[in-house]
Amino acid sequence: MFTIHNLLRSIFLLVLVVANTATASDAAIRVVTSFSILEDLLKQLGGEYVNVVNLVGRNSDAHMYQPVPSDAVAIANADLVVSNGLKFEGWIERLVKNSGYKNTQLIASDGVDVIKNGEDVDPHAWQSFHNIRVYIQNITNALIILRPQYASELVQRQQQYLRHLTILEKQLMTQLANIPAHKRVVVTSHDAFSYLGREFDIRFLAPLGLSIEVEASAEDVAAIIDQIEKRNVKALFVENINNPRLLQRISDETNVAIGGRLYSDALSEVDGPAGTYIDMMQHNLGSLIAAFNAP
Repeated sequence: MFTIHNLLRSIFLLVLVVANTATASDAAIRVVTSFSILEDLLKQLGGEYVNVVNLVGRNSDAHMYQPVPSDAVAIANADLVVSNGLKFEGWIERLVKNSGYKNTQLIASDGVDVIKNGEDVDPHAWQSFHNIRVYIQNITNALIILRPQYASELVQRQQQYLRHLTILEKQLMTQLANIPAHKRVVVTSHDAFSYLGREFDIRFLAPLGLSIEVEASAEDVAAIIDQIEKRNVKALFVENINNPRLLQRISDETNVAIGGRLYSDALSEVDGPAGTYIDMMQHNLGSLIAAFNAP
């Protein structure tokens, strides 16, 4: 016999099913990012709509990273895996394959204006305000595809982030405009800033090439020292992912002091000078501008 009690129980069960379905579809997108700069971009653009697990931590080197078993587990459980591409993470394809992952993958750099050094593509495309806008669009598009019901909120977050980015870019361009091009020369640990150099007309010299796995030769070091003396370089910078001994050697031989630390392939700790991508760009270019303006 169908009673009021049975009717109420049926309605209650139906409400639970609907609620659980809504919760499942509205749950935060489970994202795995390959390194800390992408982690920050996903959190800034996704906000409450993403739950991010990052593989290569802050102040860590993605070039030399060795995946651990928990990385494969995180990927297997993800809705979206985001990597830089451009052969930056040589380990990521094998890791994804071994995890059995079948969901969405995003190459964040897809569509950027790349720099080539012979046959090699420079993977550090995020060191460019122009290119990072491509990353931002790619990420936002991927999130909207996975959660179309939040498209307006995600677009709003994107637009707000782009406003902050543009304000910083204009400020830095204005400051650099007052510095003659011949003074915009800096030595760094390895060649990670070509995109930044192209965009702001800064000449970066490095004793190491694109891969920090390669040891700098005596000839490379001698050539850098010669350039420093000829160009009257006053700015030497170590990078947060590199051993500073090589640059210290160059500093000792040229009597040019190391001017500070730049962040190339990884962010700093959260409360450090490069805790976010925007903080990183502010810190790097601010440090360079100060060095160029030094007497």
